[in-house]
Amino acid sequence: MHPLAPHGLSGQKIFQYSLLSLMILHSHALYAEESDAAPSTASMQQDIEKQIKTTAVLPTLKIEAMSELDPIKSYVDYDEANVTRNGLKKKDIPQTIDTLDVQKYKIYGSNDLSVMLQGTPGVSTSYDTRNDGISIRGFNADTNDIYRDGVRESGQYRRSTANVERIEILKGPASVLYGRSAGGGVINMVTKVANFDSKSSVGAYVGSYHNVGGTIDLNKALNDNWAVRLVGEKSDSNSFRSGIGFNQEMLSPSVTYRSDDEKLLWTTEFTYDSLNRTPDRGPNYENLPTGVSIKSGFAGQNDNIVDETKSFRTDVKYEFAPDWKFHWALSHRESFQDFDNFFGGAWCSAAGLLSDGKTCDWQGKIRQSYAWQQTTNKTLMNTFDITGEFKTGILDHHIMFGSDWSNEKREPILGNYSSGSNAGLYYRDVNPFNTSESFLPSRWSMLNGTRPAETSHSETDANSLSFFLQDLISLNEKYKMMLGLRYDSYDFKTHDIRNSNKRSYSDESVSPNIGFVWQPVESQSFYTSYSKSFSPYGGRGLLGVSTTINPSLYDAEPQFNEQYEIGVKSDWLDGRLNTQLSIYDITKNNIRYQPDSVNRPNEWEVGQKQQSQGAEFSFIGQVFDHLYLRGGYGYTNAEWKSDSRTNVGEADRLKGKKLAGISENTGNLFVRYLPNENWYTELGATYVGSYYTSDKNIVKMPDFTRLDAAIGFKDEKWGATFAVNNLTDKEYWRSSSMPGTPRNYLFRLNYFF
Repeated sequence: MHPLAPHGLSGQKIFQYSLLSLMILHSHALYAEESDAAPSTASMQQDIEKQIKTTAVLPTLKIEAMSELDPIKSYVDYDEANVTRNGLKKKDIPQTIDTLDVQKYKIYGSNDLSVMLQGTPGVSTSYDTRNDGISIRGFNADTNDIYRDGVRESGQYRRSTANVERIEILKGPASVLYGRSAGGGVINMVTKVANFDSKSSVGAYVGSYHNVGGTIDLNKALNDNWAVRLVGEKSDSNSFRSGIGFNQEMLSPSVTYRSDDEKLLWTTEFTYDSLNRTPDRGPNYENLPTGVSIKSGFAGQNDNIVDETKSFRTDVKYEFAPDWKFHWALSHRESFQDFDNFFGGAWCSAAGLLSDGKTCDWQGKIRQSYAWQQTTNKTLMNTFDITGEFKTGILDHHIMFGSDWSNEKREPILGNYSSGSNAGLYYRDVNPFNTSESFLPSRWSMLNGTRPAETSHSETDANSLSFFLQDLISLNEKYKMMLGLRYDSYDFKTHDIRNSNKRSYSDESVSPNIGFVWQPVESQSFYTSYSKSFSPYGGRGLLGVSTTINPSLYDAEPQFNEQYEIGVKSDWLDGRLNTQLSIYDITKNNIRYQPDSVNRPNEWEVGQKQQSQGAEFSFIGQVFDHLYLRGGYGYTNAEWKSDSRTNVGEADRLKGKKLAGISENTGNLFVRYLPNENWYTELGATYVGSYYTSDKNIVKMPDFTRLDAAIGFKDEKWGATFAVNNLTDKEYWRSSSMPGTPRNYLFRLNYFF
């Protein structure tokens, strides 16, 4: 350890102390040559500490190069975020941006994106074994608004975070950057790739419910020009729910080339990810009789879900002139999901009544529905952009312009026996007090272990082409204006293979944004902005065009969101603490609906509205010499603003009712204490507010607060953590279909080299 460095610092910080010491000693030596008075060691240490304070908020590259278990890695904010695409500082972007380091969740055993985002201001998470169940500022982000390294991860499947470095959230409409969107925000997962700074590591972990796994992260700079990296993880775990478990395999090699003048950076990466699960798709909260343990799992003997993803990406960045950069990326991604299981369920009381008063004949049991599906999603994307700086008179411009082209294919093959004319053909009755007792109808024996016939099979081919332009105009150091415009054209074709029907749909859309930034001092950035997003083909989340309904009725106009936002981004305590405060108002327009689904089942219109209003506050950084904080609070009021249906009574009308699954209040607070250079402790609280399970606002899920704690050790070679999740063993429901995990433990050990 450097003799002048205070206690509680990582190797990265010690290196900074050493470098600054040399600089200051050199300056004092020059001073001493011209003066009889030599500075004391105490004064030199004061100078060093003063210089370190000004660099407490580390640049992005240095944070990425930190070891995975560095004690301060998850408590230092990133200056920039890849999700903005333009390379600007976050304080110059007139929208809220959250950057979450994945390491802070890994120590508690989280590898699930929705669990990682619990408590994030303005983010609501639910549970569905087929996808992630994430909403931002009141609107679903699951099927179209999640990206990996800027590439859309559309479709219905579970996304792995095994090789993810950090998670970036750009809140509010972002169509000017990414095209079609639900309008609440976009999530970008940044993967670990070969670089010239990161250390290598191997690790292992073991925890509650037979949770065991191992990791490798081998990063090697072969010379000044080439670096290679191999990231991998293999895990196997059961669940607190009986009969539930999963295993995962991930492997991600990458190679990076850097030119001698460092103007060219070329990275190529491949990722293979496989997740095999016994699914947990039991009855909802309101359908379980009193006395059923939350530890009861409802999976059948042959229930299974497989998720497999293969992705390839090559990415080139080139500075072809001073202050001008070219970026090009080509990517191909293929994801496959196969599920075959029973799910949900309705409880029939001993009196033969359902919860809604209707009669039933499976007394004392829960009847579950059945479905199977195989879905393939393929995405090919080619994108380029050019960023640069120039002046026009007294105005400074930081401009970005470019183009995106993508082709997305989706092919779902479905056997749905839970609704429509096939409902009730295949099911299972389960004793909820002893789930090993289950009963199948006699027709199951006729299948002889094979699946029932498919009920639908379709293919959708979607092409989109866009051009975008964004300019940050600086009038001076204090006043800036952001202008952006994007043009999208898109063409969707669906082939109903089973019924031999075809239908296509094409349209175009223009997405603007405008924002103003006022920075009266360097540490304070006030902003206001307007932005718009669009969602074509009637706002449907998954790719597909109806092959039975006239598109001029069903897809009359794109759905679109408009947001107004004001906020302030601040640095405090000489840059050691960063905060964000924002207030927003989003309106979703042109929601598709059926005016009279009973008498006119084939007629559709657009025009209904939803609105989300809220406020968010977040903070991250160092508040005292040994104490670090991160967390935030979000208030979200999302509701229906209109309901034009004519065939429903006032009691069923949606106007004024809250949107389903959206917590009005969310928040978290984590405190980390570093008593010395190597050891640290952490205590955190995650709060998720109550929400309604449906738009009818009948059943409301209770809120919960979960406490987590950890203790860790890190030196130059070894890192270890022992974490306790749900410290108080609180019984709660993380969603209407999944209880929260009881108190559990995880021990991680890493070796760095």
